[in-house]
Amino acid sequence: MRIVTPALCFCLLTLLAATGEAQEIERIEPPFWWAGFEHSEVQLMLYGNNISLLTPATEYPGISIKRIVRVRNPNYLFVYLDISPDTEPGIFDITFSEGDYTINRTYELRQKDPDPDHAAGLTAADAIYLIMPDRFANGDPNNDEFYFLNDKLDRGDPYGRHGGDLQGIADYLDYIADMGFTSVWLSPVLECNVPVDSYHGYLTTDHYTVDPRFGSNAQLAALTASMRAKGIGLIMDQVLNHVGSGHWWMDDLPTADWLNFQEAPVITSHRRTTNMDPHASGYDSKLQADGWILESMPDLNQRNPLLADYLVQHSIWWVEYLGLQGIRVGALPYLDKHFIRGWTQRITREYPAISIVGEEWSELPQVISYWQKDKQTHDGFDARVTNLFDFPVQAVFSRTLMSEPASYSSVWTLLYELIGMDFLYPDPTNLVIFPGNHEIDRIYTQLEENYDLYKMAMVFYTTMRGTPQFFYGDEVLMSHRGTSSHGEIRSDFPGGWSGDTSNAFTGEGLTERQRDAQQLVRKLLAWRNSSAAAQSGKFMHFAPIGNVYVYFRYDQDTTIMVILNRDDETVTLETERFAERIGTATHGFDVVSGKRFGIENSIVLEPRSALVLELEDR
Repeated sequence: MRIVTPALCFCLLTLLAATGEAQEIERIEPPFWWAGFEHSEVQLMLYGNNISLLTPATEYPGISIKRIVRVRNPNYLFVYLDISPDTEPGIFDITFSEGDYTINRTYELRQKDPDPDHAAGLTAADAIYLIMPDRFANGDPNNDEFYFLNDKLDRGDPYGRHGGDLQGIADYLDYIADMGFTSVWLSPVLECNVPVDSYHGYLTTDHYTVDPRFGSNAQLAALTASMRAKGIGLIMDQVLNHVGSGHWWMDDLPTADWLNFQEAPVITSHRRTTNMDPHASGYDSKLQADGWILESMPDLNQRNPLLADYLVQHSIWWVEYLGLQGIRVGALPYLDKHFIRGWTQRITREYPAISIVGEEWSELPQVISYWQKDKQTHDGFDARVTNLFDFPVQAVFSRTLMSEPASYSSVWTLLYELIGMDFLYPDPTNLVIFPGNHEIDRIYTQLEENYDLYKMAMVFYTTMRGTPQFFYGDEVLMSHRGTSSHGEIRSDFPGGWSGDTSNAFTGEGLTERQRDAQQLVRKLLAWRNSSAAAQSGKFMHFAPIGNVYVYFRYDQDTTIMVILNRDDETVTLETERFAERIGTATHGFDVVSGKRFGIENSIVLEPRSALVLELEDR
C-alpha cells in the first residue's frame, strides 16, 4: 500500500477541478452497520473515480474516524470508523472533501439484535437439509432472467440456470419441516454474474447483494425469519477463498496484492496436508494455499489486511442481518490458515454460539481433526472451527455397503476402526455426517440403486454420532447412474416446476419405492427429533463379527441398539456379548417397522437389513 502525500493530493485535486473528472462515490461497503458490537471498529470500503483524494469527516455522536487508508489505486478509499458501545442508531452524514470540493453521503447505523439466540448454532439434535436454490423450486418465474446478468435461463442444460429461487424454498417450508429437518444449508445465493455455470453460486461477484435470479436481500431475510418460526435454522454458505472472474473488483483491483498470483495466475497443487505437515516446504505450502482452484476463481490474498477486514465484516454483516445458525466455509485448506484463525475468532467474539461448519475434503481423520476447535496440535494452531464434515466416515461407509460380504473377517472392520479414531477429535459429536452432497455422487447412485442398502444408509446416518446432513432429493431416491456430472448430481427436485410429471412435495407421480423412501426418512427424523438418546446419547460399539455391526446410543433413560447386517444371507445374531449395554432388557421395539423383537438370546436378521431397537424390560 502507498499513502498519497498531501502535495500529490493537492496537485491531483487541482487537475481534477480543471478537468471535471471527480465523481460521486459509486459504492460504500458494507452498506450499513450496527451499534453494539464488541469490536468497535468498522472498515468502510469506498469506490469512485479518484476518491482517494478526499478526506472524510463526521460529527455523529459516538462515531469518530479512527484512520484513513489510501492505496495505490486512487479509486479506493478505506475509512475506519470507531463506534462507541453506547452510540445511538440512526442515519448520519459523512462528508468527503478537499478544499472547496465536497461530497456528502448518508450512512445508517442500526442496533445489533441483543437476543443471544439470534445466532444460536447447531447441535447434535439438528438435521440439515442441503438445498441448491436454482434446482429446488421455481417460485417466481418473473425473476428467471435479467438483461444485466449473464448466463440466461436454460433448463435443458444441466449446467445452465434452471430458475429455482428463494420464493420456491419459502413455498415449501412446510414440506421441509414435515420431513423433520431443523436446519437448511443453502449453497451460495449472492450475485454470481459470470458468463456460464453460475447456477451453483460459488463465483461471487457482489458480496452484499443476493443474486436477483434468486430474489433480494429482503426476501432472504424474510425467508430466514419464516424458517425460524418453524424451528428451522439457516446455514449460509460463504465463499472466502476466491471470487468469480466477473466480480466488480476485477476491472479495477484495489492493490497489487489483492489476489494471489495476481499478475499470472497459478493453479493450486491440491496438496492439502502442507497445512499440518511439519516437513512441508515453503514453496509447497504457498502453492497449495495461494494457487487458484480454477482460472474462473481469482484467489483472494487474505494476508492483505484490508481484504482480511473486508471478509470478516462481510461474514459478520450477514450473520447479523439474517440471524444465522451457522456459516459453512468451503475449501478450508486453500485459505490462509492464519486468516481463518483470526476470522473465526472475530465471528465467535460477537456470536459465541454460532456454528462454523468447515469443509476439509480428506478421508483421513488426522487431517480433518486438525481444524476443529480446541484441537491440541503439534504446531499450536487452533482454527476454532466448531463443526467439520466427516468425509472419512462418508467414504468408508459407502465403500463398506458396496463391498462383497467378507468370509474371513468382517466387511465392517475398517469402519469400526475408523470410528474408533474419534479420540483424534476434540468433540466428535460436532462432526457433520452425510451420505452425499452437491459435489459427490448421490447416495442412491453410490449404492447402485440397491434399495436395501439405501435403507441401511438412512438408518446409519440418523443414528450415528454427530449431526446428519442430507442432500435435497435423497429422500426420494434421486439418482444419476452412468455419470458423475455435477449438473446431473444437482438435477431439479421433482415438483418444483410447473408441468413436472412427478411431485415430491405432494407424492403425485412418485413411484411406490420413492414414496416408501420418503416415508422412511420422515419416520426416522421424526423419531430422532424426539429421542434425546439418538441425538446426544453416549455411543458404544462392538467389534463386528461376521458381517454384522452393532452399536448403541444411550442415556440414563433410553438405550437404543442399532444392528446393521451387510450379509447377503439371513444371520442369527447371538446377543450374550452385548450384555453390558442390554442389561435387563428382554425386548426391543424397532422404530422403523414397528415390530417387537426378543433379544434375550439371539435375533434373526434379514439379509442386508437394519434394525433400530429401543430396548424394553418385559
